[in-house]
Amino acid sequence: MSSVSVHSGGRRRRGRVIGALCAVAASAVVVSGCGDGGQGKTSAAAPTAPAQAVGQTTPGGLTRDQTERQALVTSAKIGWDEAADTALAKVPGSKLIEIKLKRAQAGTPEWESEIAAADGTAHDVHVDAASGQVTQSRVESDQDNEDRQQLADRLSKAKITPQRAATTATDRKQGTVSAVGLEGADSRGPIWSVDVVTKNDGYKTAFDIDAVSGEVLREEVDRD
Repeated sequence: MSSVSVHSGGRRRRGRVIGALCAVAASAVVVSGCGDGGQGKTSAAAPTAPAQAVGQTTPGGLTRDQTERQALVTSAKIGWDEAADTALAKVPGSKLIEIKLKRAQAGTPEWESEIAAADGTAHDVHVDAASGQVTQSRVESDQDNEDRQQLADRLSKAKITPQRAATTATDRKQGTVSAVGLEGADSRGPIWSVDVVTKNDGYKTAFDIDAVSGEVLREEVDRD
């Protein structure tokens, strides 16, 4: 009787060991036949697909506008002030109204400027930003006498030069000036608008500067 008792206890212990082994194996492999009626067949568990990052950008990735601004300021070998002087030389006694860095139809960088004679007659002058050559110069055809008078008045009220306005902007934000323009503000008088692009990230910082006092009225960063 004692031999039977020992034998049956051994079977129970072996059963517990087998059950434990099956439980461990089940975490990686689906096992059939661990019980008494199993057929001894195994099948591998389906692998889990790795998680995919959706809509992420690479570290330091730039937007399309940032990339374009970077490319423009890098390819421009002629600065805004030199381009402005070239444009002003086309019309003696003229003053700068606006100049901005754009991409020409040929894909090259170009400074598009608007200047005005003493009587307010506006001229469009384009200067190649790589060579410094004038590519276009024409008188604006849609001005009437009132337009010319308003433009002449705006220029006469501006006590701050565009050069000083640009320097004020770059003193606050180091970068490349990509646009300077004199705007008329009914309530506060004329304002110089200056855009500064930082080459490392392509951000554009826009400044509004009082054209009479030189005070900075607005500073706004465009990170798009």
